[in-house]
Amino acid sequence: MNANSASASPPAPALDLEPAARRVAGLLAAIDDDRLADPTPCPDYAARELLGHLAGLAAAFRDAARKDLGASTALSPDASLPVLGDDWREVLPRRLEEVAAAWRSPAAWTGLTRAGGVELPGEVAGAVALNELVVHGWDLARATGQPYEAGEAELRSCAALLAPAGDDTGGTGDTSNASGTGGADSAGLFGPAVPVPDDAPLLDRVIGLSGRRPDWRPGS
Repeated sequence: MNANSASASPPAPALDLEPAARRVAGLLAAIDDDRLADPTPCPDYAARELLGHLAGLAAAFRDAARKDLGASTALSPDASLPVLGDDWREVLPRRLEEVAAAWRSPAAWTGLTRAGGVELPGEVAGAVALNELVVHGWDLARATGQPYEAGEAELRSCAALLAPAGDDTGGTGDTSNASGTGGADSAGLFGPAVPVPDDAPLLDRVIGLSGRRPDWRPGS
């Protein structure tokens, strides 16, 4: 490879989805079938629908990374309640592995792609995919009574994505923008932000920006 071709290669991905995908997969073994009707921080989803949503978004963002724009990337997540297949214990871990692997390709972060029926730049789609895994991982952990943590780089990317338009800090007190997607409308991704103290842990601030109460518990 000569110097010119090397300089034209896509840059390495700025974000790694594998830790977030692995965390979600690590929650699954503790979820018994009799917990599938349990409530979650997503008002319209029981645990069953949340797991179905995770399976669907993993497939959609896997295909978005590959620029394989078909049925999986065309369907709006609001079209209907997700349906959880009987084989979800095998399917969901595999899809989580696949979506993480797909976004390890530098090419995934370039050009245009589609997810949820929306065309968007690859770098934005990758940041949205990470945000979905981080926030819905928290949803699943909180719904099933399991501990949950996320890495600082992941959380800063999520905060930058969820920050209201015009807020370059993403509520982190840092003007860096890990995802390059600042100014996303948080109400368009999840729900209106819930106020959280500025000195709260970064995870709590991200959860607040996503429209959830960080102190949510089943029955609360």
